[in-house]
Amino acid sequence: MEKICAALEPQFPCREAAIRTLGELIGDSREAYPLAIYLFGHSGTGKTALTRAFLRECCRQQAVRIALLNATECYTTKIMLENVLDSLAPRRSTEETIRADNMLEFVEQLRRWHDQGAKFQSFLIAVDNAERLRDMDANVLPVLLRLQQLTSLNLCVILLSQLPFEKFYNKTGLTEVISLHFAQYNKAETQLILSSYFFQVRGQLLKQFSKDVQRLAICEAALTEDFYSNYLNLFLSVFYKACRDVPELQLTARKCFSIYLEPVLDGTVEPTDVSRLWRHIAGPLRSALTQIYMRIDKPPEEQEASAAIEDQSVRKLAQSLELPYYAKYLLIAAFLASHNSANQDKRLFVKHHGKQRKRMQTVNARSKVAEKMSTTLGPKSFSIDRLLAIFYAILEEKVGLTCNLLSQISTLVHLKLLSFVSGEQNIMDGSARLQCTVGLEFVLYIGKVVGFNVRQYLCDFM
Repeated sequence: MEKICAALEPQFPCREAAIRTLGELIGDSREAYPLAIYLFGHSGTGKTALTRAFLRECCRQQAVRIALLNATECYTTKIMLENVLDSLAPRRSTEETIRADNMLEFVEQLRRWHDQGAKFQSFLIAVDNAERLRDMDANVLPVLLRLQQLTSLNLCVILLSQLPFEKFYNKTGLTEVISLHFAQYNKAETQLILSSYFFQVRGQLLKQFSKDVQRLAICEAALTEDFYSNYLNLFLSVFYKACRDVPELQLTARKCFSIYLEPVLDGTVEPTDVSRLWRHIAGPLRSALTQIYMRIDKPPEEQEASAAIEDQSVRKLAQSLELPYYAKYLLIAAFLASHNSANQDKRLFVKHHGKQRKRMQTVNARSKVAEKMSTTLGPKSFSIDRLLAIFYAILEEKVGLTCNLLSQISTLVHLKLLSFVSGEQNIMDGSARLQCTVGLEFVLYIGKVVGFNVRQYLCDFM
């Protein structure tokens, strides 16, 4: 167990506790495995990567037979069972195939292996996107959770999902499993993880400028760990509220870093002048924020294309997004809730809100520079009640609050146009808080599609 943990901890920073827990549960093949382990957490928290790496280390160091599969790819029970058997089977001729049309044949095959001497072997089965198992035959999930008891093998089934295990309960009941939650990384942990790729990023940039001697020399001198850490701090100040998916943040951070480095390579800005570098990168970061989770970015050979092409891509995507009519208004309402202060709602959305005295403090507060605008600083969280209140205020026609309307909020979350900040399991009681992940340009084009002037209801433009 100690060797496995020591090998994995450098690869997965901030997940030492999860690695140790897995090591105690399944790190020693000489001990009896638990029946099943359930790993859950949001996307981008390292569940799948850590589990795959852990199982491969078990296979390499302890000769454990492993099966890694994705329930989304195994769209029928037969395909899933045969994939598991193919992965766990001992060495055999390539022409020989193992068939299992149902769970009974699957369990019988594992029992035959036990009788043939496999009882001294250990088996680990990992199923990603395990929530898909609920859509398969009714006996699949209960049998997997009791597979060790049914086959008498030292076998453990590891299920990975974004849902808590309570969502899997059915009328017949399920065996209790050991649950391990992968919490989202906080800001400091996210910065530490992104910083761990510094030498990889530095190597790619040095290779890119290998033919330009002058830029290569400046890059070698300026590109230090402190410089990259300052950039990540600025980057996360914009992106962390909107996105906590580490792979997505890593991808976007690499794309924006070359823009951040450009004035330093040109010699117009010193590497230590953080304020000027921030003013240079604020606009591109704001533009990148509108495209997060969307693969509409330019290929590397066209990185110097004009901003007009970017706007055209965003416009095409917004106009071709086939959302229901009310979902488009819900998205606009979510953007307004994310980028307006709650104490301004009455003035913005109520017709007869009374007169407002003009004070110097109010005038000075509205004369914002670009860096202090709400649409630049990033989205803020809002409640479901506030979202619906703004939705009904901007919608001209009267619509009842139906299940169909509430389900469209879930659709926007599934498309990653909205994201939960807290209370994901408490939507109906109103304690859940969300935030809008799309940018101003995207919402402006959505507004044009439905004939709504978004700027008229933004405090930044009043």
